[in-house]
Amino acid sequence: MEVIVSSKQQQPLVFAYYVTGHGFGHATRVVEVARHLILEGHIVHVVTAAPDFVYTSVIQSPRLFLRKELLDCGAVQCDALTVDRIASLEKYSETAVIPRETILATEVKWLRSIKADLVVSDVVPVACRAAADAGIRSVCCTNFSWDFIYAEYVVDAGSQHRSIVLQIAEDYSHCEFLIRLPGYCPMPAFRDVVDVPLVVRGLHKSRAEVRKELGVEEDARLVIFNFGGQPAGWKLQEEFLPPGWKCVVCGGSDKEDYPPNFIKLPKDAYTPDVIAASDCMLGKIGYGTFSEAMAYKLPFVFVRRDYFNEEPFLRNMLEHYHGGVEMIRRDLLTGCWQPYLERAISLKPCYDGGVNGGEVAARILQDTALGKNHASDKPCGARRLRDAIVLGYQLQRVNNRIIGIPDWYNLAENKLAGRSSEGSQILREVEDYEILHGDPQGLPDTMEFLKSLADLGARHDSKKDTDEVRENLAAAGLFNWEEEIFVARAPGRLDVMGGIADYSGSLVLQMPIREACHVAVQKNHPAKQKLWKHAQARHHADHEKLTPILEIVSLGSELNNRGPTFDMDLSDFKDGEKPVSYEAARKYFAKDPSQKWAAYVAGTILVLMTELGVCFENSISILVSSGVPEGKGVSSSAALEVATMSAIAAAHGLNIAPRDLALLCQKASYIAENISGYISSAPCGVMDQMTSACGEANKLLAMVCQPAEVLGVVNIPSHVRFWGIDSGLRHSVGGSDYGSVRIGTYMGRKIIKSTAAGLCKGNNKDDLDKDGIELLNSEASLDYLCNLPPHRYEGVYVDKLPETVSGEEFMKKYANHEDSVTTIDPKHIYAVKAPTRHPVYENFRVEAFKALLTATTSDGQLSALGELMYQCHYSYGSCGLGSDGTDRLVELVQEMQHSKASKSENGTLHGAKITGGGSGGTVCVIGKNFVGSNEQILEIQRRYHVATGFNPYVFEGSSPGAGEFGYLRIRRRHVTE
Repeated sequence: MEVIVSSKQQQPLVFAYYVTGHGFGHATRVVEVARHLILEGHIVHVVTAAPDFVYTSVIQSPRLFLRKELLDCGAVQCDALTVDRIASLEKYSETAVIPRETILATEVKWLRSIKADLVVSDVVPVACRAAADAGIRSVCCTNFSWDFIYAEYVVDAGSQHRSIVLQIAEDYSHCEFLIRLPGYCPMPAFRDVVDVPLVVRGLHKSRAEVRKELGVEEDARLVIFNFGGQPAGWKLQEEFLPPGWKCVVCGGSDKEDYPPNFIKLPKDAYTPDVIAASDCMLGKIGYGTFSEAMAYKLPFVFVRRDYFNEEPFLRNMLEHYHGGVEMIRRDLLTGCWQPYLERAISLKPCYDGGVNGGEVAARILQDTALGKNHASDKPCGARRLRDAIVLGYQLQRVNNRIIGIPDWYNLAENKLAGRSSEGSQILREVEDYEILHGDPQGLPDTMEFLKSLADLGARHDSKKDTDEVRENLAAAGLFNWEEEIFVARAPGRLDVMGGIADYSGSLVLQMPIREACHVAVQKNHPAKQKLWKHAQARHHADHEKLTPILEIVSLGSELNNRGPTFDMDLSDFKDGEKPVSYEAARKYFAKDPSQKWAAYVAGTILVLMTELGVCFENSISILVSSGVPEGKGVSSSAALEVATMSAIAAAHGLNIAPRDLALLCQKASYIAENISGYISSAPCGVMDQMTSACGEANKLLAMVCQPAEVLGVVNIPSHVRFWGIDSGLRHSVGGSDYGSVRIGTYMGRKIIKSTAAGLCKGNNKDDLDKDGIELLNSEASLDYLCNLPPHRYEGVYVDKLPETVSGEEFMKKYANHEDSVTTIDPKHIYAVKAPTRHPVYENFRVEAFKALLTATTSDGQLSALGELMYQCHYSYGSCGLGSDGTDRLVELVQEMQHSKASKSENGTLHGAKITGGGSGGTVCVIGKNFVGSNEQILEIQRRYHVATGFNPYVFEGSSPGAGEFGYLRIRRRHVTE
């Protein structure tokens, strides 16, 4: 324990240091900054919820004051690895939003009472606002901010919680600048940034002293088990460790007995000493564990944590400096540790940056408190963020590289559909492969995918240990490169018209886009299957029994913060001689949310087993490479399902018609889409899979989804063109807004049916003729709202529909809403009139749109088509499914359309609408197929970038569906030295 004695005689400054209630990592770095401030003779008041020993074990000084307050709750975790997104927002609202005025008044009074010279926040939002109200300067010191973390949660929580994110950003904007730590996330709310080195606690004891105290021999291997003090409830067993290894456990339960090769550390143990005395660490990535592993060059075996956006940036930096090994959660829980630990101790971490961030940050804080100015006159972060909040990981997915940031910051970029690779080099024949069946059709992205297979095969031949990203290393060892490989391709889709009216039986018009997913499949006898080391370890005890294995590699996985590999025994899909149920499969994949993406791929195998009775006796290797951006509302998951099932069917000689394949993929969606526990459109609407499977290039697929029926294709006139522009707001059909609108729609249908039935039995029955009675009877048994004409809706039913109704009130009167997919929450207030009106009019609009497309070309044709799209967009907004970003894009299209320049050129852009499930995603734009239209689309892209800081992706062009593409059967040519 270090007794801090001031080395200065100057008048001490007073610092109020606010620490978030999320974990110990923030407290441990605050300790280091506070220690240096006190060494300079200053007074530090720490506002914290962490235990005293976190601070007093490092600092013993009368200049340190601890005040116990929880002013933000951070993220609420279900266990050590899983964040509860909804509970996090609700807890933050309870902690910091509801009592906000009281908090501000209390903090302003307290700050003035201690005569604070500077407020420092790590990274409590309200502290910045309180400082401003008290007339005191403030600074934040962090590697992430809560607006960025919570932004992803709003996808599932719905727009009612969006104000939390905006309020946090507003609070942060009151601080003067940000002291930014390495491994940082995007933090757009801050105006100015000063970068510092890693903040790391120093060592108190030598490696030899620590090992002696622990009773660990110098030649023994030691792993520190560190999951941030979260109670994991895992049962540790002796056989988890290889021979000659011991494990020290941080934050373990006092009630649990540990095996003899596990050592429980006291809760107040000084972990930096133990970290430096260990050979590797096993845990989750948080700033405290990450920074100390980096500083002391300790290999880190990490298990992904779900829904915490800080992690991918720390992980990228960790792996950039050769310090990380990812462990699958299943192997953590089942004790298959050996291959990961052995891999870890073979690493040579090479971080060579500074580790004196505590001292540097303290000096900056001192200078600021003494009057130095670090701020500029840039617009405040809240105003920049108001229309620019980018949900999920969008800020790190910008296609063009951000200038002036470290190499570790940029995630590996997935080349999208040949966007950057069109040219003679890619379009040339891929000489390394012989195409035994099928035709690449000259598609640039397909040629690029074949080239990537050739590159992976060459990398496998070289057998060199390179610095490539892990997914490429795994992919290179996936296939037996001398055997046949089957390749399928399926595009995403642009919702031109129809959207959420699909589940109400409306006609929909969908265009397959140029961006597509490629899947390569190879089947092998289990004896020939190449297994990754961790898979080998699981099977080493049963050499005689050869079990078919499924191995999957997803290229571009880091773009979406998911594990790049997945493997399982295909026998896990069997319950005796029968396939397991879809519900059982859903629970199987839900065990590790970081790998739940694999449910879209593996789920197709279970569907083929269940629906077609296919018996998979061989092992299967699958490589996925998707150019369909996720979270944009262009059906990336449907493209993945369709491409996967197409490739698997081809590899196993199954001839499945495109429509039937789409319906089978819809069943696979159920397994994957419902893992999160939120409703999805998958069980009812199938337009995404149908378009991906049955679509044709440069045509709109016309279909109804209830029941699923393809009505044919609609040619896009040569003078008409469609574009998609990504708003940057992550779209999710699993979000609560979508679910509430769907429930409101079905409530409206139930009310209409009940009203019609009442009119049939009412006093005015005698006034009705036979046709009138039959009409009311048909409306009393209305299957789909699209079958109700707008004039009947307006003339008979509109006044019977409430604007809103509580779930409890509705159920008392009508019992249920007759939708098997969604569940009414009695406490929730549902909009009814707007969600009911939308599908009634949307079906009319889509029918009119289709008729206009096939009509004779006229001057007013494009204007009328555009007007129908605008009406659809504003109808989405009335339902509560709009968003700031999509509204901004539609406004920009209107500005361009009605500009003087556009009118003088007879117009180029004519309409736009939000697409798919709404609440973000992509905007569809219609315009004249003319070079000037492209120029205007680029100008809209530029203006949106200037206004929001987000450079939107533009979807343009179309490509064939999976059925039209078919499949490729390829074999690698013999390579001679």
